[in-house]
Amino acid sequence: MKLATLCYLKQNGKTLFLFRGKRENDIHLGKWNGLGGKFEPGESPEECAKREILEESGYQAEKLILKGFITFPKFAKNEDWYVFVFKVTEFSGEMLNSKDIPEGTLEWIDDSRISALPMWEGDSIFLQWLDKPGQFSGKFCYENGKLISHESAFYN
Repeated sequence: MKLATLCYLKQNGKTLFLFRGKRENDIHLGKWNGLGGKFEPGESPEECAKREILEESGYQAEKLILKGFITFPKFAKNEDWYVFVFKVTEFSGEMLNSKDIPEGTLEWIDDSRISALPMWEGDSIFLQWLDKPGQFSGKFCYENGKLISHESAFYN
């Protein structure tokens, strides 16, 4: 089981994405993702999100908005992933230079261009829910890297 966070920093009609292109054994290689990663022992979802945002971008998250929780059964290496999804609209600091990011390259993407990015199929579905009121819960099932089914529930 993998417990993780996935965070989307948003400002001025743009969202910060990380292009995963540096690690050959990265399951996300060649895809655009939000920021985030695995919990460290003893961390809350918020502590994990803030730490991952700082490590991957250089930004200090000032306010996290919990938008959802997603289950990815047997996503990688037959392991279930459980992911807290956050939207972040208040942050401070300076963005890291891409040479300082081991996973890939950061870029602010205009929200109107997000759907054209190479990403996991499920991401293009739940990213639409970030700006809607309330919270969501989702289950996204993949086989051999392809989305085979998904379901969701919404809470206001």
